[in-house]
Amino acid sequence: MGLGRLGVPEAGAEVLPALMDDDDPWVRRRASLASIRLGLSDREVVDAYGRLLGDPDYHLRINALEALQELGVPGDVPALVRLLGDPAHGIEGRAWAMVRVFREDRDVEAELVRTAQWGEDAARAGALLLLPEQHIERLLPSLLRDLTDAPSTEVRRATVFRLASVDRPEVQDALLAALEAERDPEMAAQLLYLLARSGDERLLGPASRWLSKESAGPSAAFTLGSVGGKTATKLLRGALTDPTTPACTLAAAAMAYGEMGRWDAVWLLLPLLGHAEREVYGGALRGLDAMADTGFRPWERAAVARALVARLGVAPTLVGVAERVLAGLAEALPGVRELVDRTTSPLVRAAALSLLDPHNATDAGTPHDLPLFVRHLDDVDRWVRQAAAKGIAHWVEETGTLPPGEERLRDRLTALDADPIDSVREAAAEALRALDGCRNN
Repeated sequence: MGLGRLGVPEAGAEVLPALMDDDDPWVRRRASLASIRLGLSDREVVDAYGRLLGDPDYHLRINALEALQELGVPGDVPALVRLLGDPAHGIEGRAWAMVRVFREDRDVEAELVRTAQWGEDAARAGALLLLPEQHIERLLPSLLRDLTDAPSTEVRRATVFRLASVDRPEVQDALLAALEAERDPEMAAQLLYLLARSGDERLLGPASRWLSKESAGPSAAFTLGSVGGKTATKLLRGALTDPTTPACTLAAAAMAYGEMGRWDAVWLLLPLLGHAEREVYGGALRGLDAMADTGFRPWERAAVARALVARLGVAPTLVGVAERVLAGLAEALPGVRELVDRTTSPLVRAAALSLLDPHNATDAGTPHDLPLFVRHLDDVDRWVRQAAAKGIAHWVEETGTLPPGEERLRDRLTALDADPIDSVREAAAEALRALDGCRNN
C-alpha cells in the first residue's frame, strides 16, 4: 500500500509483480491495487495480472480485469475467456466487455472458437454468443448437435440464438424439429420468439400448444401474430376472451391481435384497457397503437377516444403511447380540454396540450383553445411549457388570426428566451415567428 501511495513506479516495479503471487490473498490484493495506482505496464506485471484472472479471490479477478482493460491487453487469454461463465458478482459482465473489445485479436478469436466447441458449459454459452460471425458456418455441424444434445440449457439457448440468424433450409428444419420436441417452457419460448419472424406455418402447432403456458405463452402469442391466418386469428381471439389466460400472455396476445388489424380488434382490446393488471393495459394500448398507423374506422373512433382519454394517466411510462393513439382523433378533444386543468400529472398535462395542438386534430372548439396554451406557458414542467408554446405557434398558423392581448403574449413568449431548456426556447421562438408571420400577412 505504501509503495502505491509513494507514487514511484520504479520502486514498485521491482517487488509488486512477485507480491501479486503471494500466498496471502490480502497481500495479493494490495499489491495489485498498488500496481494499478502506479500504472505499471511491464511484461512481469501484465503476466501477474494474467495469473490473477484465475485467482480464487473474486476481488483479485476484478482487479486483474480492470487493470488489463486499462492497459489495453487481454492478458492470459484462456483465463479471460473462462471468466465468461464466472458466477461471482461483477465478473461475467466485465469479462464480456473485455472479450468484446479484443475478440478480433487472433489469440482471443481462436480461444473463443475452442471454448464454443469444447469449453465448460457456462463459458461455452458466452463464447457462442460472442463468436465472430464468420465462424458460425464452419461450426454448423457441432451447433446442430448441440441443439438437442448439449446438457446445459444455457448452451442450448446460445446455440439457438446463433442458429436463428443462419438462413439455410436445413437449419430452419432443425430448429423447428427442436421446437416440436421441446419440453422446457423457457427454451420453447426462445425458439418460438426467434423463429416467429420467418412466418413459417409449421410454427402454428407448437405455438398453439404453448399458448396456455405462462412462461411460454407470450412468445406463442407473438408467433401466432407473426404467422397470421385463420388459425392464428382463432387462437388469439380465444386467448383474449378466456378469463383464465395469464396476464403476460393476455398482454402479448392483445398486442399481436392489434398488429394483425383484424376487424374486431378494437372491440376486443378496449375492454382490456380496464384490466386489473397494468401489463394487460400496456399490451392492449400497444395493440391499438399498431392499428392507429392505418387509422381507425369511423365507427371506432369515438369509442377509442373515450376509453383512452379516461385512462391517459393510468401508466406514466405509457402516456406517450396513448398520446400517439389519440393524435388525430377529433373525437378526443372535448375530453382532453377538461383534462388539461384537472390532471395533477405533468406528463398527462403535456400530452393533453399536445393533443390540442391544431397540427394533430381540430374541431369546432379549436378556435377557443388559445387560453389553455397561454395559461401553461409558466408551468413548472419543461414538457408542459414546450407543448404550450408549440400549441400557440400552431394555433396562430391554423386560425390565421392574431390573438387578443397579442403584446402581452409576446412579452411572455419573449421571457421564455431565458428558459434553461433549449427545446422550450425554440418553441417560444417558433411561436413568436408565427405571430410575426400572421401580422405581416
